[in-house]
Amino acid sequence: MTKFFKHWQDPVNALIGLGLFLSPWLFDFSNQSTAAANASLVGIVLMAVSIGASVVPRAWEEWTEAALGLWLVVSPWVLGFADRMDIMRMTVGAGVVVLVLAAWTLATDKDYNGWMRGHMAH
Repeated sequence: MTKFFKHWQDPVNALIGLGLFLSPWLFDFSNQSTAAANASLVGIVLMAVSIGASVVPRAWEEWTEAALGLWLVVSPWVLGFADRMDIMRMTVGAGVVVLVLAAWTLATDKDYNGWMRGHMAH
């Protein structure tokens, strides 16, 4: 995979996006309109951004993936479905993985982490 992609994390995040998109039907919560819409919408955006990052890598795509991961972590409480423990755990778990993978890419890619080195030197 590393021969074809600059970062292996981007195709993994795209697969997570696909899983999120399909999750309302796979895990039988399509009748939970807010949680289902959140999973499907974030899944589509995550797939698009991750595929874009795989094809033409840019730091803003990684930051967008990180923001989507953070949103997934907080969305059950913001949107009011935290009481559905199964859906909440799936959403938060996916968010943590997406956020960690995006942060990993930003921290380890020499083209992206120059801002970090510059700020730490001061």
